[in-house]
Amino acid sequence: MSQDRQAPAWLKPATEYGPLLVFVAVYATRGLLPATAALLAATAVGLLLSWLFMRRLPLLPLVTALLVGVFGGLTLWLQDDTFIKMKPTIVNALFAVVLLGGLAIGKSPVQLVLGKSLTIDAAGWRKLTLRWGLFFAAMAGLNEVVWRTQSTDVWVAFKVFGLIGLTMLFALAQMPLVRRHWTGER
Repeated sequence: MSQDRQAPAWLKPATEYGPLLVFVAVYATRGLLPATAALLAATAVGLLLSWLFMRRLPLLPLVTALLVGVFGGLTLWLQDDTFIKMKPTIVNALFAVVLLGGLAIGKSPVQLVLGKSLTIDAAGWRKLTLRWGLFFAAMAGLNEVVWRTQSTDVWVAFKVFGLIGLTMLFALAQMPLVRRHWTGER
């Protein structure tokens, strides 16, 4: 019998957005360094919950947790907020490299992630992968501009609301492409 289990419906949103909510709440009351420590703890709790309920650690949350651990750990150890501010740049750049690199060798990493949810033709997968790769590259650049030119308060608001909002808007903007390349198969 497989050890994998079906996750409860609340687990994915709790483990994806819970650490961010903890970060925002602690930042608002105590500042960036305590918020970073709280983010590290909440991320670890998210991984623990994933393991307890599913008996596995999903790849994307695991990679994110490792990056939070490295950059959050450096922020706390060196008492330098530069590292936590660079994390979104590194994460988005990593996604861009994986997507665009996959496309360069004839693969569509987006299809690997969304292939069970979307049924579009090969040209659609290539276009969608290219668009997401370029989007993540742009988001990496945008984070660099914001954290290097704005106050920490502005950067936190951008990280929490701007990055998520822009990602949602971009995803919605891809719906016409998905409809054009929809195969309707399951």
